[in-house]
Amino acid sequence: MSLHTVLFELGCEELPPKSLKNLRDALKSEVEKGLQAAGLAFEHIDAYAAPRRLALKIVAVEGQQPDTQKRFDGPAVQAAYDSEGKPTKALEGFMRGQGISAEQVSTFQAGKVEKVCYYKDIKGQNLDTLLPVILQTALDNLPIAKRMRSAASRTEFVRPVQWVVLLKDDQIIDATIQDFKTGNVTYGHRFHAPEAITLKHANDYLDALRQAKVIASFEERQAIIDAQVKQLADEVNAIAIVPADLRDEVTALVELPVALRATFEERFLAVPQEALITTMQDNQKYFCLVDHHNKLQPYFITISNIESKDPTQIIEGNEKVVRPRLSDAEFFFLQDQKQPLASRKDKLKNMVFQAQLGTLWEKTERVAKLSVALSQITGAQAVDAEKAAFLSKCDLTSELVGEFPELQGIAGTYYAHLEGENDEVAQALGEQYLPKFAGDVLPQTKTGTTLALADRLVTLVGIFGIGQAPTGSKDPFALRRSAIGILRLIIENELDVTLDELVLLTLDDYADVIKDHAKTRADAVAFLEGRYRAKYEDQGVDVDVIQAVQALSPASPLDFDKRITAVQHFRTLPEAAALAAANKRVANILAKEATPEGAVIESKLVEDAEKALYQQLQSLTTEVQPLLASRNYTEALSKLAALRAPIDAFFENVMVMADDAELKANRLRLLAQLRGLFTAVADISVLQH
Repeated sequence: MSLHTVLFELGCEELPPKSLKNLRDALKSEVEKGLQAAGLAFEHIDAYAAPRRLALKIVAVEGQQPDTQKRFDGPAVQAAYDSEGKPTKALEGFMRGQGISAEQVSTFQAGKVEKVCYYKDIKGQNLDTLLPVILQTALDNLPIAKRMRSAASRTEFVRPVQWVVLLKDDQIIDATIQDFKTGNVTYGHRFHAPEAITLKHANDYLDALRQAKVIASFEERQAIIDAQVKQLADEVNAIAIVPADLRDEVTALVELPVALRATFEERFLAVPQEALITTMQDNQKYFCLVDHHNKLQPYFITISNIESKDPTQIIEGNEKVVRPRLSDAEFFFLQDQKQPLASRKDKLKNMVFQAQLGTLWEKTERVAKLSVALSQITGAQAVDAEKAAFLSKCDLTSELVGEFPELQGIAGTYYAHLEGENDEVAQALGEQYLPKFAGDVLPQTKTGTTLALADRLVTLVGIFGIGQAPTGSKDPFALRRSAIGILRLIIENELDVTLDELVLLTLDDYADVIKDHAKTRADAVAFLEGRYRAKYEDQGVDVDVIQAVQALSPASPLDFDKRITAVQHFRTLPEAAALAAANKRVANILAKEATPEGAVIESKLVEDAEKALYQQLQSLTTEVQPLLASRNYTEALSKLAALRAPIDAFFENVMVMADDAELKANRLRLLAQLRGLFTAVADISVLQH
């Protein structure tokens, strides 16, 4: 069968840059599905995307569907023929429906019943017939939020279509796609080479466009941008900030990337660099430059879409455009400094945090009171914690945060430094929002840790107290993310405190605002404990390891974490599988039989195997108890691995359910002692192997 190279290109008005990559990948995926469903084999598909085009090159695709045979089922043979072997009305109806004669009827076995059928030969269609339908279906299925119609066409797409190329090797596949007749004519760069380009072969596409100043490959354009940006940054001994989303968006904005470095006045560096970076990235799509200490430098890189004969004009134009934006940020920054941070609390008194829980200032007062209490746990200075808490939300009323909401906390840090606050207090204002997402950094100061904990606890307990806990899809206060933040703050700072203690401390600040303190306490603690699984699964911990620890319900997150570490290590030991199985067996026995009270009576041990297990248990208990007391669970479980051999021997040679009631009772006590040693760390019987 002959194999072909097919080129499809959809030329459009400029496509939305933020979704260009997704559109390209979705088009490729949909066409792959269509070809597979049609039974057309192909080697691979190369996908291309530039501002004015989406394109696919299908390599080594079959030119014809294989011929197939389809079976049409009729009635059972018994119902199809009468006693004389002549067709009944049922069979006649079937033949009439299929347009066949009696000679064309076949039979097949359907379970225990033999049925009549007709095998119809279906000739495979050719690629020229199938491909336009596959392509149009793929375009119709693209993930486009808002489609548009252009001119008189009723066909919708994300942007108006301008041309369609569909080539099989050197031949045009004659079709109509998106109301455009297919051809072999494409167009180059809008400014450098706007003339029509006739493609002689599907394989000519990339080179023909490259000569017309268009780099059709998204990855190739991105690699060019990366190299050019690095070179320009290196020339001034700086490092470019290149967020992944911005990198993709800029790549989607240009057909011919040309990086240019521009400057701005150094006086703007007095403004918080986060504000400058935000406005340059979000509004102008520039790459900012920082030094090796992450301090902003007075340069930025813009990606032009043309090779200018005089690049300085483009550079000066961008410098002229960015200056008012940086001036705005400077103006807001200077305006804010006319009013002390602490004086902004009056505006917080008019800002509602939550209707039933009061204003932002009322929340701030609760956070301040809790921060003082928490400072004994975190090791922060109570006076710093209280000061930071009272200033924590003041920057929300500033001009700078009004213009750049993502600078909440960061703006407060700058203003606090300018007002002479110490580093602990100033840094805590920015650190209160950390961690912002899974894997984010934690506060570096003890005051910041205290404030971050207090702020989250006050919100979480308050929302639970008014009966608005998160539901399946609704979590307006992001309490799930906040709860994982609380767990991380406790565990990674090694704070030895229980969740119950923290919730109780928080409830003290709510007094009469929350009616049912007992229910709120129980619900909030259960919610926090319920986030362990999400936290550890994100870290790649197996579910059964988490369940083994959850079975013991450790009160302290730090204690929970140490047990997780211990069980994770235990799983790597060669004895782990056998001991998990043995513990499961022991758990099942003890679940069915009431364990007699009291200790194991050594004189009642008669079998060598049970004596050996008892001796080993006594010896290990002495070794393990101090380890458990110091929470060295990893070492404790490692030592308990030595029990594998005596446990195996015990179950092989000892009958637990002995006829002698005293023997049976003593052996159950022995198993209970064994089980107790393991469950002092985790219930390893739930581990899967």
